[in-house]
Amino acid sequence: MSFTDKDLKQIQDNDLTLEKVAKQIEIFEHGIPFTNVSQAATINNGIMPLSESHMADYLSIFERERSNTSLLKFVPASGAATRMFKFLFQFINDYDAKEQTLNAYINKNNLRDLSLFMVGLEKFPFYNQVANLLKAKGIDLENLPNQEKVWHFAKTMLDKDQLNFGNQPKGLLPFHKYKNDKITTAFEEHLYEAALYATSNNRARLHFTISDIHEFKFNEEFNRIKDRIEKEKDVRFEISFSYQQHATDTIAVTLDNTPFREEDGSLLFRPSGHGALIKNLNLIDADVIFVKNIDNVVVSNYKDELAQFKKALAGILLKLQSKTFKYLELLDAEDVAEGDLVAIENFVTHKLSIKISEEYFKYKDCYKIDYLRNKLNRPIRVCGMVRNEGEPGGGPFWVKDEKSNQSLQIVESAQINLNDQKQEDILKNATHFNPVDLVCGIKDYKGEKFDLEDFVDHNAAFITQKTKNGKALKALELPGLWNGSMAHWNTIFVEVPISTFNPVKTVNDLLKSPHQIKA
Repeated sequence: MSFTDKDLKQIQDNDLTLEKVAKQIEIFEHGIPFTNVSQAATINNGIMPLSESHMADYLSIFERERSNTSLLKFVPASGAATRMFKFLFQFINDYDAKEQTLNAYINKNNLRDLSLFMVGLEKFPFYNQVANLLKAKGIDLENLPNQEKVWHFAKTMLDKDQLNFGNQPKGLLPFHKYKNDKITTAFEEHLYEAALYATSNNRARLHFTISDIHEFKFNEEFNRIKDRIEKEKDVRFEISFSYQQHATDTIAVTLDNTPFREEDGSLLFRPSGHGALIKNLNLIDADVIFVKNIDNVVVSNYKDELAQFKKALAGILLKLQSKTFKYLELLDAEDVAEGDLVAIENFVTHKLSIKISEEYFKYKDCYKIDYLRNKLNRPIRVCGMVRNEGEPGGGPFWVKDEKSNQSLQIVESAQINLNDQKQEDILKNATHFNPVDLVCGIKDYKGEKFDLEDFVDHNAAFITQKTKNGKALKALELPGLWNGSMAHWNTIFVEVPISTFNPVKTVNDLLKSPHQIKA
């Protein structure tokens, strides 16, 4: 592959190297092997059920340990809200009231989303904001016919010279409306949540990964709400931000795997997905890290129940971590008793869901010790899993590697070969999916931070097809943060109720009960 001097400078300016870019193009050329799922993880076969009695035990562990544990909430929040309003962008660009009625347009294009949006219009938290802007222009929203009302409303929301919601960070959009017309953003709701379960000694630490161009807006929002929430919750917030590094961007290629070029001849580099955030997570120093997406929040009357499950997951982590550390110290001893080896084998198998290799039982004790130490001395993540009710997202599976070793992984459907009937059947039999509800332990038994990049499966990347300026291209995404980027962590899947998962993928999700205060 030959690059011009101008290309080489652009590569350098993007904090990339020619070697990295060449390897990325090689991946496009050779493709990425599918993940080999051996079976879906199910209750008591990779997924731990959470009974009321066990829940109480884990809550007790968390409450007992939290004052001696540094906690942090890590929130991927760099996404713009564009996809939330996809059907509304289509509507304001395509609809012509002179050609057809609104009902005819909705029926012709099967736009049930638009119908729901119209019915719920006054329940959106930004209704008054939009209505007042229109009123200032002499447009009385309440007295307009439906087709004019919804068109003016959507236009005001999305136009770049008006509210421009589609280009705002999702975390800073109005999400919830409380009594007395108090409006909160997803960012603000994460602070309230952190006060409930990510607080140690009245201190709550949060880290948001954002786009660098929006840092001023996030700081402005934090300064606006900080004193009020700190006083209300008797907590002191420490907020930090980081950006997805340009060095994690990947080159885009045409469908025949040659570098995709912009209209001015320059190379196109694209952000490589949330898998790039393993570098951001690697810079965090905390004993327990809660990971949750920016749009997965609820109104106040749902928060206490949600917090209980977060604390229970953290209690599970602390209990397993304590036992893991104890066994690693035993393995460091000069003489390891046979009974201790058996106890560690049982713990690894039954508590950490690690399938020990058949070859292991042929090893001498010294090699068994090395094997067990290698299996135990890893970062740990406890992942909430909810019953699959048709929501999008990766699922929990047992995965077999090229050496026939099996491990628990979160796998996206795009990683599975759907042309293989057996693989497709396993996917169809999945009972749960991953709502991005993780509690992570990133330190070893000596208190040192792991280098998280040592535990990434670099083969678990994604190749996707996109378009730019009307031209087809292929894009490369790094192994997802909770997929391949954590592939070699010790993984515990725990069933949690669907009520803990309330993402806002489209604007209409804001009409669901977890986002609405009951009158």
